[in-house]
Amino acid sequence: MQRQSRWTRSGVSLFIGLFAVGITVVAQTPAAGEQGGYRCSNRTLNGSYGFLLDGTDLASGFPFRGVVMQTYDGKGGIRQVDHVIFNGTPPPVEWAPGTGTYAVNPDCTGVALLHTFTGDVPLHFVVTDNGKQIKQVVDANAVTAVGNRVN
Repeated sequence: MQRQSRWTRSGVSLFIGLFAVGITVVAQTPAAGEQGGYRCSNRTLNGSYGFLLDGTDLASGFPFRGVVMQTYDGKGGIRQVDHVIFNGTPPPVEWAPGTGTYAVNPDCTGVALLHTFTGDVPLHFVVTDNGKQIKQVVDANAVTAVGNRVN
């Protein structure tokens, strides 16, 4: 009977030890929606980002190039100015203004809707490098943009 008791104590001790190791591993594993333990929110984007645009307008097949300065307020609002060259033609306004809204998910993906003089521009983006860079795609065109934090 004493042998069984010793095995029972050993088994319980082993179970408790493995359980504690399992808890430690789970506690150190990033939860779903985290990138290396880093979680994003609208507050992640707070400041100005300079973008380089490059792509093709799908409707016409013409090249689309430009630069954009976007300022995020950390609360879901965007202000921007852009200078976009379409098919080699300079824009009608040297620095066209725009405003919009954005939403950042905990997994650092997000969406934005810009209101410009040419109409609404829906975007999807990924926030990288702990908020220092944004990679965007303009939904209506084959246009991509990479923006780096300025301040």
